[in-house]
Amino acid sequence: MSKSMYKYIADAWKKPGQGEFRDLNWQRKIEWRAGNSFVRVERPTRLDRARSLGYKAKTGYIIVRARVRRGGLRKPTIKGGRRAKRKGIKKITMAKSIQRMAEERTGKRYPNLEVLNSYWIGKDGKHKYYEVILVDPHHPTIKSDPKINWICESQHTGRVFRGLTSAGKRGRGLHHKGKGAEKLRPSLKAHDRKGK
Repeated sequence: MSKSMYKYIADAWKKPGQGEFRDLNWQRKIEWRAGNSFVRVERPTRLDRARSLGYKAKTGYIIVRARVRRGGLRKPTIKGGRRAKRKGIKKITMAKSIQRMAEERTGKRYPNLEVLNSYWIGKDGKHKYYEVILVDPHHPTIKSDPKINWICESQHTGRVFRGLTSAGKRGRGLHHKGKGAEKLRPSLKAHDRKGK
C-alpha cells in the first residue's frame, strides 16, 4: 500500500534533526531567533499537522509562528532559614504548558481572531517555537463553511483563555476519562464546590 504525501511529511518530522531536513531546520531556527516573537506566515511549516488540526488553505485561516522561552523553573539556592525540603528549588512545575502560553499570547496579539489549535515546530537553546492556527469568525468564508462555522457562535469567544483548545484541555486533565479522572470534571474548582 502506497503512502500519501502527508505520511511522508509526518515521517520526516519524526526526526527533524536528521536526514534531508537537518540543514534546513538549522537555518530556519537561526532566522526565527533573530526575528520577532510572533510572526504571521503564509503557509504552515508542517502541512500534515496543520491539516489534522483543522487548517484549510482558504481565506479566514491564519498561521502565526510563536516563540516562547523554554527551560525548567529551578530557583537559585537559599543559604539558610529553612530545611532542604522547604527550599523550593526542585519539583516546581508550571500550571500551564509552554504550548498553552504560546496560544494565549498569540490570542492576545490578535484579539479579532479565535485560536483553533497549535503544534510544535522546533526548539533551540533558549526558545520553543509553535505555529498557532487562528480563524477569523467574522469572515464570510468561515461563516458559510459548515465544518468551521461553529466558531462564529458567541460561546466560543475567547476560547483559548478558558482552556478550550487541545493544549488547554490536556493541561486541565480532560484527555483522561474514567477511573482516576473523577475529580477533573467539569473542572477542579467546580468539583471542590460540589460538596459545599
